[in-house]
Amino acid sequence: MRSAQQVVAGLDAIARWQEEVYADLHRHPELSMQETRTADTVAGHLRAAGYQVHRIGGGVVGALTNGPGPTVLFRADMDALPVTETTGLPYASEKTGVMHACGHDIHVACGLSAARLLAARPQAWSGTYLALFQPGEETAAGAQAMLDDGLTSRIPAPGVALSQHVLTDPPAGHLATAAGPVFSAGDSIRVTIHGKGSHGSMPHLGVDPIVLAASIVLRLQTIPSRLISPSDFAVVTVGSLHAGAKSNIIPDEAVLLLNVRTYDTHVRDTVLAAIERIVRTECSAAATPRPPSFEHYEQFPVTDNDSMVTDRVTAAFRGHFGTARVHRFTPVPASEDFSRIPDAFGAPYTYWGLGGFADGSAVLPNHNPGFAPAMQPTLRTGTEAAVVATLAHMGAVADH
Repeated sequence: MRSAQQVVAGLDAIARWQEEVYADLHRHPELSMQETRTADTVAGHLRAAGYQVHRIGGGVVGALTNGPGPTVLFRADMDALPVTETTGLPYASEKTGVMHACGHDIHVACGLSAARLLAARPQAWSGTYLALFQPGEETAAGAQAMLDDGLTSRIPAPGVALSQHVLTDPPAGHLATAAGPVFSAGDSIRVTIHGKGSHGSMPHLGVDPIVLAASIVLRLQTIPSRLISPSDFAVVTVGSLHAGAKSNIIPDEAVLLLNVRTYDTHVRDTVLAAIERIVRTECSAAATPRPPSFEHYEQFPVTDNDSMVTDRVTAAFRGHFGTARVHRFTPVPASEDFSRIPDAFGAPYTYWGLGGFADGSAVLPNHNPGFAPAMQPTLRTGTEAAVVATLAHMGAVADH
């Protein structure tokens, strides 16, 4: 597609700037919903490129209208994680206990670079481009915060939304796409079990919430194995069980933190209902003095790529990068809140994988303290992908 080639031709001229922006973001990570410096940096670069800047719900949207045509939104997330970095990189985090362990700094650098390239080549496209930089993805708070602050009424409605994530597979310089669910829905639940405290030598005078919690943990594992079809996907994890403080005291409370991953709404509803049914039944059988309580938090929707948008973007990627560099995206049982934004606008979307590690290099997973994607060709590929996917929908000479 000639329009994309015209735009990405400017990448060499900004390559050093791009790498400096990325290194600066990596040195100064900020936790979810605390991304003030990052948002200021983003807003400054967007204004310098000629964008109208909106500060919405802790995030930033740069809007650039270039004649008539479709409106395309490209989203990058900005938050870091409460992880102490061990990469040894020369641009390692300067904040103890905080690092970009998930690659969101790469997402921001690519998003800013794509925005700058598109602004520099207005003759190659027509329409409105929305560069959206979202806070709080890691806690599932950011997309909703922007929506709660009036996102849908403060920017033009996009006709299509796009996003990407740096991953350990495919290799650096490659991309992966797929229609349908690519990231699972995620639900976290805090379950509180109310027992009856007693002396450890007199269990018959109390209701032991630890024994009860142990029974519940085991029963919960029968949900994926016995209630969900083998052809479907569901994971139920008990990541924390906290109760008691001394060996000879039966406490009066136990708290379990649960995490659920699913790709299908019906499966999700089945799993969540089964969790509550099992917990309540076990508590009833143990004659707890009060019923259990359930607190749902950090809820992520499924990321379900639109087939038409995905097909168009995939074809554009193959035309630009070559078929050997474009792979099929194997669904990942991690979660994202990106889809809340296009869903609120009623816009179709696609979300692709961006390779971050060269063949033969040490590969560490996202959220690991040693997570260090190769700066290049990851930044270049991610920037080109953002431009190519955008111009597949609004390029002046796109193959429509």
